[in-house]
Amino acid sequence: MSDDMNSPVFVRFLLDADTAPGLLSRLLQPYAKRDLVPDRMWSHRSGDTLHVEIAMEAMPAEVVHVVEGNLRQVVGVRTVTRVMRPCLRQVA
Repeated sequence: MSDDMNSPVFVRFLLDADTAPGLLSRLLQPYAKRDLVPDRMWSHRSGDTLHVEIAMEAMPAEVVHVVEGNLRQVVGVRTVTRVMRPCLRQVA
């Protein structure tokens, strides 16, 4: 792998989804099964839509596309937008 694929990156996923019980916990599963803990998770309900942000300051670059794909497959998710940039902090 290239050095870029081994470097951690800042990633923020912005999702719109159907309001449904259990949705937020299902959105965390792609992280949990890779032993990752998001730095921030925020949600806001607007009618029948749930707006969610999940962010990590230092996500391993090689799993970003896998986590994004898993989020897109969660039942009820309508849209997923990824915001990504090089990591600003070092990971221990």
